Amino acid sequence: MPLLKPRSSGLCDRCAHVKHVLTPRSEFLLCERSKLDPAYPRYPRLPVLSCPGFEPAGNEEAPAGEDPDQGSKG
Repeated sequence: MPLLKPRSSGLCDRCAHVKHVLTPRSEFLLCERSKLDPAYPRYPRLPVLSCPGFEPAGNEEAPAGEDPDQGSKG
């Protein structure tokens, strides 16, 4: 079976609140913010293009011209 090309997860790729959940058949991205705030989906639909809870992982900054605080949660 050929390996699939990894797809972009949008903001989740760079978010401090993402947790990768691996199973024998799949990979999921868990939003850790969902544990404290039910407004955030536990497993958001990908790619996430905007999220008011986005925080860059490490000391990364949001790209110029991209405002992650705009739009719907998820």
